[in-house]
Amino acid sequence: MGKLRKAIAYRRLERPYTRKSRYNEYSFVRGAPRCIITRFDMGNPQGDFDVAVCLISEQDFQLRQNAVESARKAVIRRLEKGIPKNEFHYRIRPYPHHVLRENPLGLTAGADRTSSGMKHAFGKPIGLAARISKGDIIFEVRTKKQYIDAVKKAFEVGKTKLPLSYSIKIIPLKN
Repeated sequence: MGKLRKAIAYRRLERPYTRKSRYNEYSFVRGAPRCIITRFDMGNPQGDFDVAVCLISEQDFQLRQNAVESARKAVIRRLEKGIPKNEFHYRIRPYPHHVLRENPLGLTAGADRTSSGMKHAFGKPIGLAARISKGDIIFEVRTKKQYIDAVKKAFEVGKTKLPLSYSIKIIPLKN
């Protein structure tokens, strides 16, 4: 597999023309890649929790699946060190549906035999991205009040793996 392009190449929201379907006549993109995010729910989903700590986006953009997976690993590693496993429920909210494509152009000698330029420029699928709007929740951790600081520290580590800026919001679950 080739080297990943920088995230800036896919960050802005573009017109979604990337329909995937298990029926060939309804599928525009052939051979869409699978999602590499391994788990969307971690921890104890049936716990009795007081607050939900959320990581909220401050801009509209596309978030690639490899950035989400990297941030997920960093946050869950930090949460498991600071909080007992049955005292939190960690959830990833966006799902990457949008298929990212790349039209590789040959730039070396003999490239005229390997590249068609912009003649057939639809591109090959190289990954998936989630379309994020301003105010969308990226990560959510439900926990007890005494663990809020540990969750905030875990989100600070996870924010470094994601592009652009985010805010942390605490939502009480019980009155």
